[in-house]
Amino acid sequence: MRAAATVELDAIRQNVAALRRRAGGRPLMAVVKSDAYGHGMVPAARAALEGGASWLGTAVPEEAFGLRAAGVTAPVLCWLWTPGGPFRTAVQNDVDISVSARWALDEVVDAAREAGRPARVHLKADTGLGRNGCMPADWPELVAAVRAAEAEGSVRAVGVWSHFAAADEPGHPSIAAQLTAFRDAVAAAEAAGLRPELRHLANSPATLLLPESHFDMVRTGIAVYGISPVPDEGGPADFGLRPAMTLSAALANVKEAPAGHGVSYGHTYRTPGSTTLGLVPLGYADGIPRHASSAGPVLVGGKLRTVAGRVAMDQFVVDLGGDLPVVGDEAVLFGPGDRGEPTAEEWARAAGTIAYEIVTRIGVRVPRRYAGRGPAASGEVGS
Repeated sequence: MRAAATVELDAIRQNVAALRRRAGGRPLMAVVKSDAYGHGMVPAARAALEGGASWLGTAVPEEAFGLRAAGVTAPVLCWLWTPGGPFRTAVQNDVDISVSARWALDEVVDAAREAGRPARVHLKADTGLGRNGCMPADWPELVAAVRAAEAEGSVRAVGVWSHFAAADEPGHPSIAAQLTAFRDAVAAAEAAGLRPELRHLANSPATLLLPESHFDMVRTGIAVYGISPVPDEGGPADFGLRPAMTLSAALANVKEAPAGHGVSYGHTYRTPGSTTLGLVPLGYADGIPRHASSAGPVLVGGKLRTVAGRVAMDQFVVDLGGDLPVVGDEAVLFGPGDRGEPTAEEWARAAGTIAYEIVTRIGVRVPRRYAGRGPAASGEVGS
C-alpha cells in the first residue's frame, strides 16, 4: 500500500470517556464535521457514541444526512445553513437545526409546516466570536419569534448555544465577557418564555480548562481525536487523551546521492555530503503541507528524519544520512508518539499551523484503515 491513515477507534472511545469525566459526567456532543477531522465520519461517530457521547455535531447538512443514511440515530445538531437550504429534509430526518437569524427561523418554520412536524432548533447567540450567531441587539426579536413559532407548534426550542473565540488562551479577556454575554442570552430567552433543555458553550479547550463554561453539555471536536487543543498548556497525555490517527507510507525509492546534489523543486536543499535519499509517496495533494518543506519530521528505520527540500504534489524526499532501508519500508509521518514517531503537533509547528489542520487536510487519496473493537474496525475505507 502506498500510504494509509490508520485510525484507532479505541482511542476515540477512550478520549470521549476521558472528556466526559473532565466535564463532570455531563452530556457530550462529539463533533464529526469535516469527515470527523479527517478520521472518517461514520466510524468515528459510532466510536464516539460507544465511548459515551450522546450527541453528534456537524457543520453542513450533507454531513448530518450522511450520518442518518448510515443508520446513526443519535441526536445530531447541524449549524451552518444558507438561504434555500434543505431544512425540510433536516426536519424529516430528525436533525436539530441551529438558528442564528430571523431569515433562518422563517425558513425553518416553513419547512416544519411542509413536513407536518415541529423542527428542533438551537438558538445561537453571538457572544463575541463575530462569526455566526445572533447579535445581542437582535436577540430579543429572535427569541420572541421563536416563542411564537413554538406556541403554534412549528418549532421546539431545544437549546441555546454559542462558541468561544479564545478558550485556548487562558486568561484572555474575551472568555469572561463571553460567559457573561451567554448567561444574558439564556436569561433573555427564558424571560421570553423559552425553556431550552440544553445550554452549551464549551468547546474542546473550554471542556479541559473552563469548568464554569460546561453548563448542560459540552461540545468537543479535536479533543475527541486525541489532539490537545491547548498544546501550550499540556499535551494529549496530560489530559488523558490519545491521538487516534497514524499517517504512514511505504518508501517508493531509496538511492545514493553525492555531496551537493539538489533535491526537489528549486534545489532549496542540497546534500551536505555523500548520503542516501528516500522517496515518500505523499504530497500536498494528499494534505501534506508545503509549508513544512525542509522542516517536517518523519520516522524511517527507527530514526527521525526531516523533509529534504520542497514538498511536491505527490511526493517528498528525506535525507537518510547514508542508511539504506529497503524500498517499501515504512515511513511514519505522525502518530501518537509511542514508537518515537512525530506527532501531528510537531508537524503543525513545522508548518506554522495548528494540529487541527494537519489531520483534517489528509486527502481522499489516502485510505483510512481502522483498528480497535467493533464492526467499524474491520476493513478499509476511502475517506
